[in-house]
Amino acid sequence: MQYTFSDKLAALKPSAIREIFKSLTDPTIISFAAGNPAAESFPVEELSRLSADIFANSAITALQYGMTDGYTPLREAIAKRQYDVFGIGKSRERGDAYTDNTIVVSGGQQGIELACKALCNEGDAVICENPSFIGALNAFRSCGATTVGVEMEEDGIDPDDLERVIKATPNAKMIYLIPTFQNPTGITTSAEKRRRIYEVAKKYSLPILEDNPYGELRFAGEEIPTIKQMDTEGLVIYCSSFSKILSAGMRVGFVVAPEEIATKMVVAKQSEDVHTNLFFQMLCHRFMTECDLDGHIASIRALYRRKCDLMLGELEKNLPSTITFTRPEGGLFIWCTLPEGVDMNAFVKSAIQKKVAVVPGTTFNCDTEAPSRSFRLNYSTPSDEQIVEGVKRLGEAAREFLK
Repeated sequence: MQYTFSDKLAALKPSAIREIFKSLTDPTIISFAAGNPAAESFPVEELSRLSADIFANSAITALQYGMTDGYTPLREAIAKRQYDVFGIGKSRERGDAYTDNTIVVSGGQQGIELACKALCNEGDAVICENPSFIGALNAFRSCGATTVGVEMEEDGIDPDDLERVIKATPNAKMIYLIPTFQNPTGITTSAEKRRRIYEVAKKYSLPILEDNPYGELRFAGEEIPTIKQMDTEGLVIYCSSFSKILSAGMRVGFVVAPEEIATKMVVAKQSEDVHTNLFFQMLCHRFMTECDLDGHIASIRALYRRKCDLMLGELEKNLPSTITFTRPEGGLFIWCTLPEGVDMNAFVKSAIQKKVAVVPGTTFNCDTEAPSRSFRLNYSTPSDEQIVEGVKRLGEAAREFLK
């Protein structure tokens, strides 16, 4: 049987990261290719206790259908925390020009995809940082949108370059950004650039999808206001998740968006999964309201500070000086760049031969055919021993390859 696939999916390639996972069945390979939270960051005892209580006393609610926009107590708890702690969320009752709604989604990934569904037609363009999160890029492509890149700099994209790209892309319908501890580079966009980016978006009436799954994982430097905090016009859709602070496997995320956009996203979600897993929504709510969420996040920050410092120290010790790398102040990733003229894909293969896995930079390009000299490392998933040994192997591969 010969199959004919839809135009939306025919050109999509499997995630290179998921494909790399397939090669990691070899227990001798040390992987820096994942983006998983550290296993020791999961509050297993508290979640076990709360889960037992939910099934003992609220089983029918947990096992029944729920509202598409989310379990009401969780939505209210998220909205309150986002406003009280981060200044996110607008309401006409407070004198704002518009009202934001909070909806619960099946992981931040679904929030990204629903925003694109709500705003983009086939053939429209989404302007993204380049490189950017492969999950978002594929979500946009699967909706029939094209991805147009603005090159990342040491402190985020250049707002003037963004404006140039907008002018050259008349079919642009949305700007997608990860301003804080960006995936894959680990870069944080400066406060000044955030303000200027917002002004450019306002000038051209282009909505911004601000993806912030790592924002609570700052372990160095000073907090920077989100773009959503600056939003006076209802331009910003803010997307985040419990994946990096509680559990990735729960698949519970949330979106704070202008009411009209949120309503359309809920309609789109109804046809996808009816509602996010209700038991896990209840579990997130109970943890938020009965446990020390801020204390738990502080322990994750301390863990990632130590693991990141360890990897940076080992990179300094083992990599040739011609390979540069970012120094993130939070999040999960370090971005390494090879010297000019080096075949990055061949280097990644040589690293696998040394039994260490990294993610090739081409995976994150807006233009799937564009070259890259970079690769991504993750420090949250491997153990300390694996970080030391894996970077040692990476250094050996680099020294041999660069000869």
